[in-house]
Amino acid sequence: MEPRFTMLDNEIAAKFFQRFANAGLVIHQSPLPKSTQELVSLRASQINGCGWCIDVHTKEAAAAGETSVRLHLVAAWREATVFTEAEQAALALAEEGTRLADANQGVSDDTWAQVRKHYDDDQIAALVSLVALINAANRLAVIVHQKGGSYEAGMFAAAVN
Repeated sequence: MEPRFTMLDNEIAAKFFQRFANAGLVIHQSPLPKSTQELVSLRASQINGCGWCIDVHTKEAAAAGETSVRLHLVAAWREATVFTEAEQAALALAEEGTRLADANQGVSDDTWAQVRKHYDDDQIAALVSLVALINAANRLAVIVHQKGGSYEAGMFAAAVN
């Protein structure tokens, strides 16, 4: 499959991307740990089959010092010993918030209780916003067939300024 459309070559899409990136900057600058941000983004992207976003968040996480072991185990985080309880709560929220159509209740009370146990209100606001934002990014990239593989860590930093 070839890309269907190059979003940044279109004036409307480029304006939208600028605002989208600025929304992401709010989350990036929040007190939610950067490693958690990347793990959550990676997990949602895996679920949604977004090669571009998997590429972006794997490389950004690695550039920030995330280990290859943890990156390789994100898809099977429940079966791994390398994630903290707080990270597990965030990954559960990411999965349930991504798979809304698969569950009649959306995010479960048990998952929400675990998130409340490990994160303060500012971190929760960032986490919920992140799940929404990465799902939107996944949809944008999947719709236009944006391919993974060419991203280099830090590429988006200039776009946000």
